[in-house]
This record gives sequence, structure tokens and C-alpha cells, in this order.
Amino acid sequence: MSVSASAGQLVSGLVPLAAEVDKNKVTPGVLGFIVFAVMALAVWGLMKSMNKHMGRVDFKEAPVSQGAEEPGSSAPKS
Repeated sequence: MSVSASAGQLVSGLVPLAAEVDKNKVTPGVLGFIVFAVMALAVWGLMKSMNKHMGRVDFKEAPVSQGAEEPGSSAPKS
């Protein structure tokens, strides 16, 4: 069974739940909660991955000698 077929069955199973809701009331429903929960899990996973990658970064800079110019300044000193 393919992923799209199982997703289609999941959505078709939720359609009767939406039919029971009052037509004058707008709510995100079960499908809205599922989408929100999946997005929250994705953000949590991305943050965890980012923290792991940021832990590997070495922020130590090389010492600057007194006679050297800054890398961005090409104008002659007067």
C-alpha cells in the first residue's frame, strides 16, 4: 500500500467526523490538530538538530597582530 493511499484513507475516515459538527461553528477539528502536531514535531526535530550542529562549531578566532590591518579596510591610512 502506498503512502498516498493510506493518507487518503485517513482523510476519508475523518470526513464523517466533520459532518457531525454544527454548520454555524467553525473549528479546526481533528485534522487541524494533526497538522499542528506534525508541524510541532518537525520544529522540535529541527531545533534538536540545530543544537547538535551548533555544538560542533568552534568560535575561537586567531589572535590579531598589532601591525596588521583589518580585513575589510583597504583605504590607505594618512
